[in-house]
Amino acid sequence: MRKKLLIIPLAIVLLIGTAAKFTDTDRYFEIFKNLDIFATLFKEVNTHYVDEVNPSTLIKKGIDEMLGSLDPYTNYIAADDIETYRMMTTGEYSGIGAVVERRNGVQMIIMPYEGFAAHEAGLKAGDEIHKIGGVSLEGKSSDEISYLLKGQSRSDIVLTIKRYGQDEMFDVTLKREKIAVESVPYAGMVTDDIGYVRLTNFTQNVGRQVGIKTLDLLEQGAEGIILDLRGNPGGLLHEAVNVSNVFIEKDKKIVVQKGKVRANDWTYNSLNEPVDTDIPLVVLTDNGSASASEIVSGVVQDYDRGVLVGRKTYGKGLVQVERPLSYDAVVKITTAKYYTPTGRCIQAIDYSSRNPDGSVGKIPDSLKTEFRTTNGRLVFDGGGIDPDVEVEDFDFAPITYSLLRKNHIFFYATEYYYKHPERETEDPRNLRLSDSEYNDFIKWLGDKEFDYITNLEKGVDRLIETAKNEKKYDLLKDQLDQLDEASQHNKDRDLITFKEEITMLLEQEIASRYFLQRGLIESTFNKDPDILEAVQVIRDEERYAKLLNRK
Repeated sequence: MRKKLLIIPLAIVLLIGTAAKFTDTDRYFEIFKNLDIFATLFKEVNTHYVDEVNPSTLIKKGIDEMLGSLDPYTNYIAADDIETYRMMTTGEYSGIGAVVERRNGVQMIIMPYEGFAAHEAGLKAGDEIHKIGGVSLEGKSSDEISYLLKGQSRSDIVLTIKRYGQDEMFDVTLKREKIAVESVPYAGMVTDDIGYVRLTNFTQNVGRQVGIKTLDLLEQGAEGIILDLRGNPGGLLHEAVNVSNVFIEKDKKIVVQKGKVRANDWTYNSLNEPVDTDIPLVVLTDNGSASASEIVSGVVQDYDRGVLVGRKTYGKGLVQVERPLSYDAVVKITTAKYYTPTGRCIQAIDYSSRNPDGSVGKIPDSLKTEFRTTNGRLVFDGGGIDPDVEVEDFDFAPITYSLLRKNHIFFYATEYYYKHPERETEDPRNLRLSDSEYNDFIKWLGDKEFDYITNLEKGVDRLIETAKNEKKYDLLKDQLDQLDEASQHNKDRDLITFKEEITMLLEQEIASRYFLQRGLIESTFNKDPDILEAVQVIRDEERYAKLLNRK
């Protein structure tokens, strides 16, 4: 098998022969010289390395490292990963129609998609999957389980299920089907007069979906629209154009892309008649709103079509195209940057340096360029889109993160669902836990492990370590010991102090048990600070006009 590797240098020699066609001889000599070095190096490693090497793994590692030196978005997709990649870009796959994850060592249904096979077969969030087609899942990796779940559309699959409150496992037979993950998982009325559209990804035909959902909301009496792009990582560029076109006039410039190769330069205009160009519009953004989300946000801001509420967007202004490779592999290459109608490039100036949460770091004003919107408002480039109304980001307390990480909120919601069937008829917006029910949750936690370390405790630990390193600990021991003792967290106290945020998460999780994705989303309407601010902005006509600099 190793002798076959000798053909690689030969192929490169043949390629060198074609290099004569190029005028930039020195450049192409360097390219082919280094390819030759790479091929001969790999041959020597494969032949002489002390252990057997996996050629595919080794080469992919080399490719990934090479592309990683360019930007974070130029990626190699091997043939084995194409199905997953296609699912991300199209939102389609063949399976059972449910989010399945490992929780506390057991594979579980986390969220069945309404109307698909798992939901139609009666599977519920919290159901444990112990076997697939008679094959035990014990010791199986996530990839192995995903392989067992997916298959040809319309093929049968048998799941062995353990459900809360039932001693015996039971089998459920269902048919795999083509699943189209909904990129608009929710559209409805936040209030009697304000509609809300949640957009999670820019997959094929999503612009049409947003248009249809918006029309439906207008027919329901919506006098304002909230478009939620928080956490939306982007997707297809032409769908960003189509989503923008729902609220922007026909024949308007939406986005311009410019690259090194002139063929990659392109201007995208809105092509269709809009749904509504006058209704008050608020777009919700955060540091997870990237790429296509930033195109839509930038267009709305540049044309003063609506108000952006939330936090600065991610700052990804790069365009990728797919190029086919040998053996069904694909490389996704950054070929251009994109610019909003005012000429802003929202690409972060330094995309390798970001805050821990992924957001763009502080950019000096001297590196920013000013632009003017249609109504003369100042906007800037240099990294993401700044909101017109900033809402402070909310961060959970350490105890809350611990409860989430240990899945205690998830499991308690499952138990609550089976013990309270009477709440199935409630409006998820009004599903609230009483004080006594929260106390029941605290009692339920009595034998559960969920320890954590606060930032204050970490700071005191660092202070003590510094004192020791600088030979000052003995001198300050009494004071440091007192500080250490005073900074220690108390679970019982923290469960009361942070009751509001813990209760909010419990209510969301419980609402999702009864009403699936709709419940999860609607249960936040009365507590989500971004949505509450958006409602205020739309209802205050004077403030809305002032934010958009309307005369």
